[in-house]
Amino acid sequence: MSEAMNDSMSRRDLLKTSGKIAAASALAGVVIPQHVHAAENNTIKVALIGCGGRGTGAAQNALSTSSGPIKLVAMADVFESKLKHSHQSIKNAFGDKVDVPEDRKFIGFDGYKKAMDCLNPGDIAILTTPPAFRWVQFTYAIQKDLNVFMEKPTTVDGPSTRKMLALAEESVKKNLKVGVGLMCRHCKARGELFQRIRNGEIGDVLMLRGYRMAGPTAHAFCGPKPKEMSELMYQIQEFHAFLWASGGAFSDFLIHNIDEMCWMKDAWPVEARASGGRHFRGDNIDQNFDSYSTEYTFADGTKMYMDGRLIEGCQNEFASYVHGSKAAAVISHSGHAPSKCRIFKDQKMNKDNVAWAFPPPEPNPYQLEWDHLVAAIRENKPYNEAKRGAEASLVTSMGRMAAHTGQIIKYEDILNSEHEFAPDVDKLTLDGPAPILASADGKYPVPQPGLNKTREY
Repeated sequence: MSEAMNDSMSRRDLLKTSGKIAAASALAGVVIPQHVHAAENNTIKVALIGCGGRGTGAAQNALSTSSGPIKLVAMADVFESKLKHSHQSIKNAFGDKVDVPEDRKFIGFDGYKKAMDCLNPGDIAILTTPPAFRWVQFTYAIQKDLNVFMEKPTTVDGPSTRKMLALAEESVKKNLKVGVGLMCRHCKARGELFQRIRNGEIGDVLMLRGYRMAGPTAHAFCGPKPKEMSELMYQIQEFHAFLWASGGAFSDFLIHNIDEMCWMKDAWPVEARASGGRHFRGDNIDQNFDSYSTEYTFADGTKMYMDGRLIEGCQNEFASYVHGSKAAAVISHSGHAPSKCRIFKDQKMNKDNVAWAFPPPEPNPYQLEWDHLVAAIRENKPYNEAKRGAEASLVTSMGRMAAHTGQIIKYEDILNSEHEFAPDVDKLTLDGPAPILASADGKYPVPQPGLNKTREY
């Protein structure tokens, strides 16, 4: 698009005059297929691919945006019950904004294609299936000239990260808008804290600390597979338990703390060392450790510590902190939102020693990330988080690999690793084999630090 066109005509203007398809195609630099009709209004259509709790929440946030008309028109999942429950929940809350008849509800591994085929260039595909499928579905979205919201993590290993980084470049070339579900980056309180750190209010950043320590969470632990269920469908249902599907508990649960700390440092770490272990396993057959302790190192030598634990009866904490040469600060406190960001007068972190605190109430970052994405689409502003999302996912995997192998893992080590957990994930079928198979006793391979030094299992 020329500078003159960009200055004189916003995407909203294009949508109103030439129709959404013509506008999106012009922005993407593609030819409009003859059979595609131009829309007569600026309604953005949305397809939800992955109808679990996070996907349902993302769709609700999408429909809650107020910058113009938006409608959910298609849904896809491999579990019919999840799709049905998600549809009912969203329909009850948003009424006419949900237009998903039975012939636009798709079950199966090819459902994502059918759902995206219901959209026009410039519409939005929500990708909230287990992370292993992210690069496969993002590839098709780019081919269809669709804007995308994808959940974190976006990659689970080195090979999938390399694929995602290449796809990110392609999506930028097409001027597609891409949001990644690291919503803490959209938090106004954290944003102000970041600026205050950059302005020197806590001095030089010397150390960062993150904690996500709780009892068993989501599907991190799972028992033996039910006899009536296929191995593949069980692994997808319990995706937090399997490294190929999600990167495991480390990647799925710790990425937010890791990402927000890296934001405050304004850098990615260059290496990681870590430890962890499995305790009180009983008949659980997942691949996770239930405690992780990770030390990341940045290029300037600054350390960042991330502790994760999923054990009942222990001290719990869900927070991130940053320590500077002058003072300490809270990045997040008791979960993702509200963050309760604050800076202290020195290193003593108590309520009587606060120098600054973001005033409540804090806007919901889950909604803000959607407001920002949709506004960028309507106003044709540069907006693409795909590269940063892949980098955050890779840094998280770097810490996980350090724990699972017992080795110091550098950024280049994990990026260039050849161990792809599910190389044929794009070829899976409902009745086909799973990427990882159980042994005769129903157990799956688990990390063995020191024994497997280049692979996680």
